[in-house]
Amino acid sequence: MTRQKSGPRHREARLAYLLLTPALALVLLIIVFPVIWNVALSFQTVRLRDLATINLFDFSRLSLDNYAAGLDRRFWGGLQVTLIYAFASTALTMLLGLWAALVAREKFPGRNLFRACLLFPYVAPLISSALIWRLMLDKHIGIVNALIKHFGGAPVAWLTARALPAHILGVEIKLPIVLITIILFEAWRIFPFAFLFILARLQAIPDDMYEAARVDGASPSQSLWYITLPQLKACLGTLFLLRFIVHFYKFEDVFLLTGGVAGTDVLSIQIYDWLFARRDVGVAAAIGVLLALLLLALAAAYQRWFSAQEV
Repeated sequence: MTRQKSGPRHREARLAYLLLTPALALVLLIIVFPVIWNVALSFQTVRLRDLATINLFDFSRLSLDNYAAGLDRRFWGGLQVTLIYAFASTALTMLLGLWAALVAREKFPGRNLFRACLLFPYVAPLISSALIWRLMLDKHIGIVNALIKHFGGAPVAWLTARALPAHILGVEIKLPIVLITIILFEAWRIFPFAFLFILARLQAIPDDMYEAARVDGASPSQSLWYITLPQLKACLGTLFLLRFIVHFYKFEDVFLLTGGVAGTDVLSIQIYDWLFARRDVGVAAAIGVLLALLLLALAAAYQRWFSAQEV
């Protein structure tokens, strides 16, 4: 009796494991094995030319030299730039997405066309977008500097000048103009992603809440502050953490615009530089491991936030 009852369950379990085997093998091949390989390389002195002959399982020359070389002043500076870039890009992305969602929620002629146009930066190819921005911001032939010169201003090296002197209330400060430029580019390119998520949550808020607020005499700003934003709290928090994690390891946007020069030397650019410019695989792998640990910490923060919201 017991065998007859458990037989179908055992067959279902075997079928489930059989169906999962290709996916598990693929995960092991393209995720787990490269991670293990990267960790092993981070403890060995390996140049780029040695990759073809290196023995991955040779543990006779393990050392922490790569981590000592990677954790230099440049690393800590790059970590600071990475944190500023990730936080500012995410915050500006969220603000633009929230503004676009609030506007697109209202009914007006051409709303569908307006919504479609908002998606253009996100669906446009990254290389094309970066090339257009580089042409627009070029110091000599860019349209932005042409407009500045038309109104009597001096051209600005948006993608090469590390700092731009500015006077605010009589105090001179140096704006990190290149870092600000790539933050603006990233926010412009990604805000449609935030717009879609926020708009979906906005449309789920009952209209009765706003009608009750209008009856009580609430202004639009009060409705936004006391109804809309509290209802969006979980959505905004989750979206902020997810985008912050993605921006934290961003490479292609910064590389295509500036190549990491003029104060935009984020950690992902440093890994590229150690690997292809200096041809030091070991140090590049070590910085990659450190970056992965930081990302795991951020992922743990996201998981903690998500669990708290479910409760």
